[in-house]
Amino acid sequence: MNRASEPAIWFPAVRAGSGADVFTERLVNGLNRRGLRAEIAWLPHRAEYAPWAVSVPHPPAWANIAHINSWLHPRFIPGGLPIVASMFHCVLDPALSPYKTHLQRLYHRVWVKPLEQKVLARAGQVIAISQYTKERTEEIYGISGIQKILCGIDLACFQPTPSKSCHSPFRLLFVGNWSRRKGADLLLPIMRMLGKDFELWLLAGLRASQLSDLAPNIRLLPPCADDTAMVTLYQDCDALLFPSRLEGFGLAVLEAQSCGLPVIVTHGSALPEIVEQGVTGFLCPQDDVSAFAAACQHLSADPLLWRRMGEAARTRAVAHFGIETMIDRYVAVYRSVLEQP
Repeated sequence: MNRASEPAIWFPAVRAGSGADVFTERLVNGLNRRGLRAEIAWLPHRAEYAPWAVSVPHPPAWANIAHINSWLHPRFIPGGLPIVASMFHCVLDPALSPYKTHLQRLYHRVWVKPLEQKVLARAGQVIAISQYTKERTEEIYGISGIQKILCGIDLACFQPTPSKSCHSPFRLLFVGNWSRRKGADLLLPIMRMLGKDFELWLLAGLRASQLSDLAPNIRLLPPCADDTAMVTLYQDCDALLFPSRLEGFGLAVLEAQSCGLPVIVTHGSALPEIVEQGVTGFLCPQDDVSAFAAACQHLSADPLLWRRMGEAARTRAVAHFGIETMIDRYVAVYRSVLEQP
């Protein structure tokens, strides 16, 4: 393939304040490091639910591929470029239904599903960020041919601090938007059960400003400015507590493990693809407050186990989740899409 036909990727993307934003920025930066031209056209959040209120950006003349999110309204999908679409998590997954409000169910069924159907039909290639998300999407939409590309991270950035010892009280960390999907409603009962020998550092993302009446052993943190601040936060804690009910992948879980933290997560959705039970962390039954608390206590009571799990978590991240491997796979997809008739 000559240089003129190398992938040049344009990302029209809604800025939602979520992990999808972080993923897109890291992918674009990685492509740029490879010498490939890639650029994001950020759309305001209202483009998701009121697309007619947002001006349509035009693709740059240099672009030969558009990479979009599965929720992107057709108004913003360029007609003259081949399309790659990412599926970050399937909101129509029946496993999530019990934790939605009536308004969310209506929005997902009436608004999001038709959008995703159009995107999935239009894309030259659909990419899911986990096997779980791939299977749920193919099952719900009755399609096949989705590629799985697991997320990767910068292992040189997300790394452990040397000679670390656990804190007293034992310091847990939660990273994620304050929502029922993320299991945020379970954090207070877990921390009440754990008591004064444990504390939870809470990075709650969207809706954090609405939180009040937290337990005495929960500390609400301000947002982190960048990856360097996130790494410092991971390094300052002893374990990640993440009782999420549905994850398309679980980027915070991978970041924590890469920084040498054992993780305590739900045994469900994509999380078993990242966490090895009893080796890099604990997989707990969904919604089982007692099981999450017991896993925290077990880890805190056994410093050798804590250290061994942290080291294994880092080793597994290095072996399977480097960002350069992820970039390799995306570049291969872009080239294959350009070669399609």
